[in-house]
Amino acid sequence: MKVLTLNNHVDVPQLGFGVFQITDEEECKRSVLTALRTGYRLIDTAACYGNERAVGEAVKESGIARENVFLTSKVWIQDAGYEKTMRSFEKTLENLQTDYLDLYLIHMPYGDYYGSWRAMEELYKKGKIRAIGVCNFEADRLVDLILNSQVVPAVDQVELHPFCQQKKLREVMYHYDITPMAWAPFAEGRDGIFTNETLEAIGQQYRKKPSQVILRWLRQSNIIAIPKSVHAERIEENFDIDLFRLEDEDLIRISQMDRGESQILDIRSLLEVYRLFHIRFDQ
Repeated sequence: MKVLTLNNHVDVPQLGFGVFQITDEEECKRSVLTALRTGYRLIDTAACYGNERAVGEAVKESGIARENVFLTSKVWIQDAGYEKTMRSFEKTLENLQTDYLDLYLIHMPYGDYYGSWRAMEELYKKGKIRAIGVCNFEADRLVDLILNSQVVPAVDQVELHPFCQQKKLREVMYHYDITPMAWAPFAEGRDGIFTNETLEAIGQQYRKKPSQVILRWLRQSNIIAIPKSVHAERIEENFDIDLFRLEDEDLIRISQMDRGESQILDIRSLLEVYRLFHIRFDQ
């Protein structure tokens, strides 16, 4: 498994397994077990996904040593602020059956996320978290957080796929040595991405599917990817991206697919903010 080194010298697997929208606990546990047995070592969950317990059970049942699994979770909007983040973090540890996290992220740039960041900096300095970062932070909020904090985020997890390549934001990330992590690397299957002519044509050269071309593009772009699936064959297929390499002309063709804006989540939309603030979950 190829790893990337974060700005605090922690190594993270570049290909991980995401569990967003896998709400059935047994299905989530089964999928994570399949991923771990396939070779994935980065598992990405979040408090608001409602499946941290299932992830913890899968890691325990896998028999893989805890230090060999890179666990990521996130604090949700309703737990923004110092005290709430501290409580949410302890609940996350309990759910995951672990005494530390490898990566902890602020899920959304709303509410008292500065209070959350102070709590995370404290936990990081105490060794309870190996790296801290953010999700869905655009350039202005990301830089503002950096300029008003002690620890620079190690990761910014954002919507990132061929239709939304976050080119300007990635320039800011690279300037501060922040590693991009792609959620929804397949654009949640929108706009026929799995049958896209450009991706299919590139894939035919290597006998690979569009999904594998996307993950290989992210690999060669030094971006962490966390694809999700509940199907064993897809989980294994997504992992099979090591034995081919895209040529420069392939990368140029994929670059030209960028639409320059979000296709899934508009962070600045008031309606989206309202919807997200009213998502409830049971930890």
